[in-house]
Amino acid sequence: MEMRSNHAKLQVHSLTKHFGDLGVLVDVNLSVENGYFVSVLGPSGCGKTTFLRIVGGLESVDAGEIVIDGHPISGPGRDRSFVFQMDSLLPWRTVWENTVLGLEISGTVSDDKDRAMALLKLVGLSGFERYYPKQLSGGMRQRVNLARALAVNPEVLLMDEPFSALDAQTREVMQTELLRIWENGRKTALFVTHQIDEAVYLSDSVVIFARRPGRVQEIVRIDLPRPRPLSIKRTPHFIEYVDHIWKLIEKDVTAPSNVCG
Repeated sequence: MEMRSNHAKLQVHSLTKHFGDLGVLVDVNLSVENGYFVSVLGPSGCGKTTFLRIVGGLESVDAGEIVIDGHPISGPGRDRSFVFQMDSLLPWRTVWENTVLGLEISGTVSDDKDRAMALLKLVGLSGFERYYPKQLSGGMRQRVNLARALAVNPEVLLMDEPFSALDAQTREVMQTELLRIWENGRKTALFVTHQIDEAVYLSDSVVIFARRPGRVQEIVRIDLPRPRPLSIKRTPHFIEYVDHIWKLIEKDVTAPSNVCG
């Protein structure tokens, strides 16, 4: 694996979150190195999306803190971009207008226009600048979504199951495209998914959340070479990672507990 800077870009300290009487996250601690791709997996309802929204500044916390480059965060900021499950494109805006939305809000379109154009080319949408979302496939809309998130040049890229609405074939294509795009800039990335093989394929590390209240059960370092062709999913080493993670989740879900609702 290519060497990268060895300092923590993102640190999570003793994070705890409740919704009323419901404990969603408890004492979550995590350190993500600069330029690493980290996926978060766990049973349904274990707080993965809530965790990601807290890192994005979209949810408050009851205890603990999030630190990026040594600075605690207290809300949304340009140092983070969020790619949601649905493409969330504005239907009345063209591909280009959706891509530069964040730049418009920050008043930097003129400064970053060339970067935005380069990103549309990078995601394979050069020539589609004047198209509207309704004229694009689901995969193409998510490419616009990704270009928009990257256009503001964030320090941390947050992705909440961005391919969940796609069919299986398009999803695998988008996985390879995401890796190609990520390799180009090596942003620190947090990626929430329910799909174990997707997490293993994309990631440097996979964080396994225990069932509610969510907490870090184990962190699995993925020692697979990059770049990664889709064929790597058929190798014994890859399958070993998938089996190991599945057994962790299965054991957690089937164990008796009075906590999980």
